Amino acid sequence: MSIKPLADRVLVKPAAAEEKSVGGIIIPDTAKEKPLKGEVIAVGNGTKDEDMIVKPKDQVLYGKYAGTEVELDGEVFLIMRQSDILAII
Repeated sequence: MSIKPLADRVLVKPAAAEEKSVGGIIIPDTAKEKPLKGEVIAVGNGTKDEDMIVKPKDQVLYGKYAGTEVELDGEVFLIMRQSDILAII
């Protein structure tokens, strides 16, 4: 895969949704909570006003509605601004 985010954008691979069952009932994929953490895959160069703090392989927490979902090579990723990342774990 060859993708390079531009400016202050970050490519994040979301963590897998946790499997939960309630009293033997399996919750379908559409009803599962979206994960709010993931691994940084690639980062842009930043802007003249903002240096990039995150780097590839960082584990991060991000907001519930952060980023734009994209599918590359059959995998789902999020592209978001560095400012959408809440913390590095």
